[in-house]
Amino acid sequence: MPIGFADDYKNNLYTQLSALSQEQQFNHAARQAYIGFGLAVAAAAEQKIDATPMEGFNNQQLDALLELDKLGLKSVTILALGYRDEANDWLVNLKKVRPSHEDFIIKFN
Repeated sequence: MPIGFADDYKNNLYTQLSALSQEQQFNHAARQAYIGFGLAVAAAAEQKIDATPMEGFNNQQLDALLELDKLGLKSVTILALGYRDEANDWLVNLKKVRPSHEDFIIKFN
């Protein structure tokens, strides 16, 4: 791409995002992080690596431990990666519970 190719787009984003409060900017960035997060879960599955998204952790403690404040960052979610222990996983052979296709997908005409 030539230099300056996306300048109009970049400037438009900057104008829109700089008008937001710090909290609004954080909330927007957190939602954007989930896009990459979803791709990471899908990429792990493709590699046959188990991935478990997690929230509900103490964000402040994790941020302090990882010194995220020094980078101007805050945690919003964690992605645990690994391989299941099928020999000791009592859930491994249970039938998966999924909603029916009709209950899960909404069709618009």
